[in-house]
Amino acid sequence: MIKTDVVVIGAGPVGLFAVHQLGLIGLKAEVVDNLDKVGGQCIELYPDKPIYDIPGLPECSGESLTKNLLEQIKPFKTNFHLSQRVEQISKEENKWKIVTSKKNIFLAPNIIIAAGVGSFEPRKFSIKEAEKFENKSVFYSVKDKIFFKDKKVCIFGGGDSALDWAIELSKFSDVTLVHRRNEFRGAEHSSGIVKKLEKEKKIKVKMPFQIHSIEGKDKLETIIIKDDNEKTEKIETDCLLGFFGLIMKLGPIVNWGLNVEKKTIPVNTENFQTNKEGIFAIGDICTYPGKLKLILSGFHEGALAARGCFKLARPNEKYRFEFTTTSKSMQERLGVKKND
Repeated sequence: MIKTDVVVIGAGPVGLFAVHQLGLIGLKAEVVDNLDKVGGQCIELYPDKPIYDIPGLPECSGESLTKNLLEQIKPFKTNFHLSQRVEQISKEENKWKIVTSKKNIFLAPNIIIAAGVGSFEPRKFSIKEAEKFENKSVFYSVKDKIFFKDKKVCIFGGGDSALDWAIELSKFSDVTLVHRRNEFRGAEHSSGIVKKLEKEKKIKVKMPFQIHSIEGKDKLETIIIKDDNEKTEKIETDCLLGFFGLIMKLGPIVNWGLNVEKKTIPVNTENFQTNKEGIFAIGDICTYPGKLKLILSGFHEGALAARGCFKLARPNEKYRFEFTTTSKSMQERLGVKKND
């Protein structure tokens, strides 16, 4: 059994910043995440895609944001428990017992749910043959765009992700964009760029078409697409990318006795506590009047939830607000060395 001050569920940017805020005030956190890596949706879905609304950073990627947040919490020596999800919680006197799918057991007075919109998985190609090539030449996200360099790539989808990656990969790959409708669903600006690149013969666009079959033995060789009139076309390709959206699942959270509303959890904005004492919710999974689903908002929520955790983790101590610029105890926790 692992005893700690707080169990943070979710290792995305908001969960990582909550760990930082907890560490500053002397609370130890253990982090559990269903993914096999730290970074949440930022690292899973758009590690290379620019993010423009992080304060003080005119532009950053999901990957660089995650790396910076990990660097920020390095002094706290946080343990991450990845590729597992919290299956059960129960109250034992004044603490929560948390059991994961890998049978790890935690005992803590506080839980911070920073699980985004729950565990998620991409909608996949409907044809069974795609499973054979999954993670080899069939993908549902881009983790390293250089992998696709100088290859024939077919991208399926008409939303922002499909358009953005078609534009980006066309810089060094042979890209065919396939969409089942006659119009794209993505941003008008991106749609305009794709149409311009098509005229310049830098992208091939096939609409309205859907995938019909995949051919290849040891490796993907060709795909067959068909339109609404059953007309088919054969395309030679090395890689398939499917961007059909995500299936979001709250999973066991719905059985924890929380007041879940439309897959979100209402909170008290004083400290982002749920209807259960010691369970807090921050980031996209929480809801309250005026809620904005921004990483910035999640950072604010994590800071207040951390202070709420202090009261339960240190019931005999009074929390005293301090600034990192003047607090010697905070600077010591961060490993800051002062010159005499």
